[in-house]
Amino acid sequence: MSARDASPASCERTASTGGEALSVHNLTKSFPGRTVLAGIDLDVPSGGSVAVVGPSGCGKTTLLRVIAGFEQPDAGSVSLGGRVLTGPYGIPAHRRQIGYVPQDGALFPHLSVGANVGFGLPRRARTRDRIAGLLERVALDADMATRRPDQLSGGQQQRVSVARALAQSPCVVLLDEAFSALDAGLRSEIRSAVGEILRDGGITALLVTHDHEEALSFADRVAVMRDGAFVQVDRPREVYLHPADDGTAEFFGEVVHLSGQVRDSYAETALGRIAIPSGRDDGGVVPGGGPVALTVRTEQVILGAPDDAVARGVVRSARFLGSAVRCEIDVPGAGTVVARCRPQDAPEVDDEVGVSLAGDARVRGR
Repeated sequence: MSARDASPASCERTASTGGEALSVHNLTKSFPGRTVLAGIDLDVPSGGSVAVVGPSGCGKTTLLRVIAGFEQPDAGSVSLGGRVLTGPYGIPAHRRQIGYVPQDGALFPHLSVGANVGFGLPRRARTRDRIAGLLERVALDADMATRRPDQLSGGQQQRVSVARALAQSPCVVLLDEAFSALDAGLRSEIRSAVGEILRDGGITALLVTHDHEEALSFADRVAVMRDGAFVQVDRPREVYLHPADDGTAEFFGEVVHLSGQVRDSYAETALGRIAIPSGRDDGGVVPGGGPVALTVRTEQVILGAPDDAVARGVVRSARFLGSAVRCEIDVPGAGTVVARCRPQDAPEVDDEVGVSLAGDARVRGR
């Protein structure tokens, strides 16, 4: 069957049992003066989720718009369940069975909540029961259908936007910075609720965000984008603990730079010994030993009593961040070292503390 012959019904038949696999191959897109997507490859399994994360302007939203059908690629393809959506006989956006949730919800202010949810449905399908079921699916009361968007909170509006995306029985839901307009507490709550809705429905999901914490907590895999290309696609734990390069390491949180001397599978540093994992492109043992530049996460720097510690330092600042305290410690031979610790365990400024390392280090430049 050609892309021209494919219809939304072929995807809708599988919606009750889950989404369909999304595949992007060698996708390229340029605008005057710059290349935005430079040969992107990405596979999202049926019912799976991927978070695309990266700095502003790296091409994240353009990728979503090409998948949705709002932009046409210069080269490459987008496939859904084995059906090619792009090309000379590509499927238009409204027939792709792809739900799209934008950053601000984009609800129509002159329509009721119910009319917003049912906007893309055939008139005969816009029944009260259908709208009520969709609202209940996103944990909203059915009686909200008669309200206007301006009578809802920001979180409720975003849930309505998700309900509208689900109304089409989509194979895939695309979320374009869908939670960034919400305040911090509500953002976490709505993000978790939407993730649960998509997982329970077996719906394939692709989230675009510039927030590394959001990416790590939302999806099965994280795709790190830079300058229109992916530099790493892996499980959240792997991306955080074993980043592909220095830029990725620093994007996902503050790091501490150390110098050391390699001894077999570990390095001796001013803060003590730390392991260097072998068999990884991002942190293998330096051949033949010798000096090495390392990075560790701030939470790997452990503060304790100065007695019997390998290294000692003096706390020069302690900044309260809520769930953690960021401390700067002057350590002879290591300079200023940053550590994050629990508020209950945090030292005071001018305290002398013992400093040690936990876990393993990453070799810089690998």
